[in-house]
Amino acid sequence: MTFTSDPISTDALNANLERSATLPRQQTGVFVTVHGHYYQPPRENPYLDAIERQPSASPFHDWNERIHAECYRPNAFARVLNDQGEVVEIVNNYEYLSFNIGPTLMNWIAGHDPEVYERIIEGDRHSCKRLGGHGNAIAQVYNHIILPLANARDKRTQIRWGKADFQKHFGRDPEGMWLAETAIDYPTVEALINEGIQFVVLAPSQVQRCRPMATEDNPDPTWYEVGGGQIDPSRPYRCYLKDAEGRPDAERPYLDVFFYDGPISRDMGFNDVLESAYNFAGRLEIAIHGDHRPAQIISVATDGETFGHHKRDKEKCVAYCLTQEFPNRGWTVTNFAHYRSVNPPTWECELKPVTAWSCSHGVDRWQDDCGCGGGGGTQQKWRRPLRDALDWVRDRLEEVYTREGGRLLRDPWTARDEYISILGDRSRENVAEFLRQHQVRELTASEQIDALRLLEMQRHTLLMYTSCGWFFEEISRPEGTQILRYAARAIELASQITGQDIEPEFIAQLAAAPSNVPFFGDGAAVYRHNVKPNQVSIEQIAAHYAISSLFKTYQPEHRVYCYQARQLDYQLQHLGTLTLAVGQAEFSSEITWESVHLTFAVLHLGGLDFHCCVQPFSGRLEYRNMKEALFTALESASAAQTILAMNRHLNGQTFGLSDLFAEEEERIIHQLERQTLKRLDRLYGQVYRDNYGVLKALQRNHLNVPRELQVAAEIALNQRCLEAVRGLVEQLNRLDEQPVKVDYWMELTAIAIEAQTMNCHLKVPEAKQSLEQLIWRALWHLLHRSDDDRGPASREEGIAQITKLVEIGDSLQLGLALDRIQELYYAWLKGAIEDNALAADDQDLLKLGKVLNVDTHVWLR
Repeated sequence: MTFTSDPISTDALNANLERSATLPRQQTGVFVTVHGHYYQPPRENPYLDAIERQPSASPFHDWNERIHAECYRPNAFARVLNDQGEVVEIVNNYEYLSFNIGPTLMNWIAGHDPEVYERIIEGDRHSCKRLGGHGNAIAQVYNHIILPLANARDKRTQIRWGKADFQKHFGRDPEGMWLAETAIDYPTVEALINEGIQFVVLAPSQVQRCRPMATEDNPDPTWYEVGGGQIDPSRPYRCYLKDAEGRPDAERPYLDVFFYDGPISRDMGFNDVLESAYNFAGRLEIAIHGDHRPAQIISVATDGETFGHHKRDKEKCVAYCLTQEFPNRGWTVTNFAHYRSVNPPTWECELKPVTAWSCSHGVDRWQDDCGCGGGGGTQQKWRRPLRDALDWVRDRLEEVYTREGGRLLRDPWTARDEYISILGDRSRENVAEFLRQHQVRELTASEQIDALRLLEMQRHTLLMYTSCGWFFEEISRPEGTQILRYAARAIELASQITGQDIEPEFIAQLAAAPSNVPFFGDGAAVYRHNVKPNQVSIEQIAAHYAISSLFKTYQPEHRVYCYQARQLDYQLQHLGTLTLAVGQAEFSSEITWESVHLTFAVLHLGGLDFHCCVQPFSGRLEYRNMKEALFTALESASAAQTILAMNRHLNGQTFGLSDLFAEEEERIIHQLERQTLKRLDRLYGQVYRDNYGVLKALQRNHLNVPRELQVAAEIALNQRCLEAVRGLVEQLNRLDEQPVKVDYWMELTAIAIEAQTMNCHLKVPEAKQSLEQLIWRALWHLLHRSDDDRGPASREEGIAQITKLVEIGDSLQLGLALDRIQELYYAWLKGAIEDNALAADDQDLLKLGKVLNVDTHVWLR
């Protein structure tokens, strides 16, 4: 996608970069803020503290991963392209966008892609430097609950957790906070003020009236009714708490409010505003007031996923606008906090009683059948019973927490507010220090477990209110199922502490929530079908460990999701097609510290047939006798005898392959099918070789090729390509000087020609990824080795190797992704120019830019 008619000139680029790096000291003029609300609902399995595979996100593992690849990472490395589609500049959009990132998402990014995480932090840090200490990032309520529907305690905890998580990442206090769905009422305003939040961003439809702030000359200005969305969004407003008579009181604390431009924000999401920089800037220009006011802010806000996920490649348009187009028009790219610091509110506003940006009925979308989010003949009568049932769970568990927590913790609710300090660091030392700070006395091991169970119970109680559960049309959707899973986990933790189970009554209440799906009928069936079968016991963790141990070697200490497995004994034996493993291990939860010593035995009968038994460890003698009996039974080479012995000596639960967690089940299935695939590859390869002449003749004469022969050709060439790339990787990684037996370069060139001749489309993900890694590694060594380590010859060889690898990938039509390679090259290029470190002999490196599709001329002209 191109946003300029000609390559950007060096002078213009340098001028704009210098301008964007300079602190905007002026208080006048046009200021522009583009805000992205980046958020994904928490998707972790409540029992494993990990996101399981989501087939609907294919080819990615889950939706977090998919949207990250399409949006969060591209915004960290947004391209500005010339007319030839070459990279001119790589922009960190987080340095110029105003943004919030949901805490649960931010923590996922930190663990999944540290490079992008650092770019986000760096973007905020650079914006602080550019904008007088006011960073682009603002906080968000922790797990996106609708604050007006939360009780006072939950409001406070959500705000405190959001603030604490923000401080952990960005190293500063947040000035503003993004509210889930921008939902607000005056109790929420007061809660935000009490926690030190200075401003929020709302939709123009959420305000009732406004007026200039009182002065000596005009102590009682006229109110203007703007309830129909007519608020002027080009200035900030001050929202005072109300007095006893319900009137805004200028003597009371206040919260400042920015209202984003509603029409433009909608157009960003649903029209063609982001199709080009010209469209985007032109649309913003229409909103500029021509009344010669000294300063005004044009602010727009939308889901951050718009920039790349909902609208593909639109992070490029945003990057060009923020760094080139807007500065060229004399507009100052800023954020809300900075604008507020140079142009504080001179008007005040009064909000409507309770509102949100995605519901025209207040906040009924999250509690009633208001019609929002419906359509297609669906009803949302399930929303009210679902919320009532969850409120009932919350209140029952609040009683448990107050009573049981009071025995263990000095102030249970303060402990809950500060529990955020260990959510990102569950190290034994950190958790122990937390308990020392909050315990009423030194707790026993079982009391520590109960204290942690109570705190986890409260965490899941908060998670069950994540707004997405009500947002759509049906309770059985993944979002509704997820919040029910959190409720189930909270209830289970409570029952472990009290011995009382409130789940049956909860399920009975869910029966009042009608589903739109006939198969379910109501929320109770959704719970029974979607939630109950997916609850995880510690015995299932042990079975997962036992079956997996047949296919990989575990260390004495091994992490299995959020559990630590300490292997105490293990013995494996093969006999014909049978494999038997017997062992014992201690499984400890990293979250609640509960620990169980279990014995297991697993028999693999071949194929996908497994029989696994797990039971509590009952003593060394019993374990030794059981192990001897099982291996004696195996010697009979009878699967039936071995299974009978297992069932006789282990009276615990029985598991099969389907009881494994999804990823491990798939990994084992793929491992078992590998031998079959190898045989098929050989078979198809033979069919292709035997019929090569026939295929060649059919292709030459433009005749239809039988599907069977075409499939054989594609499979054979794909396999040859994979083997050749593997050989090339091994050859290039080899440090010794052994003579090359196979010229893999020539082999890959021959495969490319043959595939083109046979009209075969190569699809070899492993080969594609391997070539990309080879190019990246070769470029890194080329750019980062010292001059002492590389002479002209090694540099020439490195450049030639990179060029050849790119050409091979192109000839094989593998669709090489050069993104990370371009980022590495661009970082070197920009650093060398900024440090004035380009040498005369670097010209050959600059020519490499053409190979990598990076335009170096604009930087050097």
